[in-house]
Amino acid sequence: MVLALLVGLLKANHMQETDRIKVAIAGVNGRMGRASLTPLLTDGAFELVGAFGRPGAKYIGCDISELTDVTADNSHLGLPVCQSFEAMLELGKPDVILDFMMADASFECAKKALDNGIRPVIGTSGLSKEHIQELAVLAAEKNLGAMVIPNFSIGAVLMMEFARQASKFYSNAEIVEMHHTKKVDAPSGTAMHTLSKMAASDKKFNVNEINEHELLPHARGAEHSSGVRVHSLRLPGLISHQDVIFGSDGELLTIRHDSFNTNCFLKGIALSVKAVMNISELKVGLETILKL
Repeated sequence: MVLALLVGLLKANHMQETDRIKVAIAGVNGRMGRASLTPLLTDGAFELVGAFGRPGAKYIGCDISELTDVTADNSHLGLPVCQSFEAMLELGKPDVILDFMMADASFECAKKALDNGIRPVIGTSGLSKEHIQELAVLAAEKNLGAMVIPNFSIGAVLMMEFARQASKFYSNAEIVEMHHTKKVDAPSGTAMHTLSKMAASDKKFNVNEINEHELLPHARGAEHSSGVRVHSLRLPGLISHQDVIFGSDGELLTIRHDSFNTNCFLKGIALSVKAVMNISELKVGLETILKL
């Protein structure tokens, strides 16, 4: 009886191990890459099997445990930070690759991943429409799930959804997005995703009432094809913030979201990595897997 119970427990543990989602991180050296280690190491649904960053970057060759304090009870993971996708793949094939690199590098990494039967979850902003279209075709051909997530924060997703709803009722709107000084792309991926949602109805916003004259080029911000203007601020002390401001006769409506640290992204990261295992196409946006 006892022996049978022990055998059953061993089989159950083995099944739990094999059912875990094997995940690797691209761009683990960066702020978001390091932050993503927390859910991947603390959620029993995942097994971290590799990570890499660009050649010459900090932590290359170091054990992944040096990038996080989550491993206090198991300080040495035995996984080095590799310098390439190919080197990472030699350590073992993941089911999912979570990508926080620059846009062009992420695009190339996603293509390699899909070619190797690995599902990419891309948290990088700056991918072009052409990039996304090509990845969508490749994911469909490989019958593999893939995701592009402009923002992993559930609060930010709700902010964008509320802006989409409000855009049906207002004809004047502008976006102010604010980020830290090390952010490369402008406007942010979140702002671009918000614009695409607001523009889905083909409405023309901010129809000019006068002939404006800018004393400095782009003083009125960048103008989207929908007419919505976007202003990008980059200042020390900021993390990730966005206002979507709607104006009408006698009122203003401001929809705002603030991220004060990377903790707000962790739930969305875990949800995305789990969800990509159950789809066979490319999806854009965290809202595609949430019941909004």
